[in-house]
Amino acid sequence: MKILISTLSACLLLAACTAFAQLETKADCFTKIESTDLKIGYSKTTSIVFPYAIKSVDRGSQDILVQMAKGVENILLLKAGQANFNETNVTVVTADGSLYSYIVHYEEQCPILNLVEEETRSITQGLLFSSENENQKEIQQYAVLALSKKMKVNGLKKNKYNIKVEATGLFIHQDVMYFRLVLSNLSNINYTIDQLRFFTRDQKKSKRTASQEIEMFPLLGTSKVKTIPAQSEITVVFALPKFTIPEKKYFAIQLIEKGRGRGRTIELDVKNARLDHIEVLSSL
Repeated sequence: MKILISTLSACLLLAACTAFAQLETKADCFTKIESTDLKIGYSKTTSIVFPYAIKSVDRGSQDILVQMAKGVENILLLKAGQANFNETNVTVVTADGSLYSYIVHYEEQCPILNLVEEETRSITQGLLFSSENENQKEIQQYAVLALSKKMKVNGLKKNKYNIKVEATGLFIHQDVMYFRLVLSNLSNINYTIDQLRFFTRDQKKSKRTASQEIEMFPLLGTSKVKTIPAQSEITVVFALPKFTIPEKKYFAIQLIEKGRGRGRTIELDVKNARLDHIEVLSSL
């Protein structure tokens, strides 16, 4: 009987040790995210600048106030909603798929007023975007690849007022299309850009019906060009959500000059047949 009890105890002990070892092994599979200590005050605002646009913010307590800076997408503003709040946290997800974590403390005398985040400090492994939120960092990488490609499209250009818009490359990777454009100013007057629009439009417009125009908004541009200097050209890639051109419609790229009457407006039209020869970008 003693031998049976002793054997049973040994088996239970062995099972407990095995289970504990398995728990330790599973725990080792997790990556610990180190949080940054952040001190904020009640009467002063703290600004955090991120490398990419902010997609999501979660605060652990309503005792702290957070909001995006007006007119920009990558600056977060924080301040205390009440004095002497209990320690809490803030989590931020940015458009490149990075996660930033903060432990927030109350400090009225010497709060951190300005903080510039480094991309290398973020956590990116395992973050997946929903279908409507593209990974901006990945799009930027493929836009740069499209910019460097040697392949050139012929015949897709429009020249007017000594201003030329030319599509020199059409590319696609997964659900994003990349249009490489060369914007040339052959005149002696600087060209200040008011708008650069992308849209689909009916090929023919009946006198009794309105033309249906659907505008598309770029996910990213490799350059935020505002002016094309006289006697110069600029090459830029724009990323757009993938699309097809319906029958009896065309895709238009419209460059509008800033000034009264929209100045020198140029429109380059692309028909559906052109998209049949779009180049697929290989995975990075």
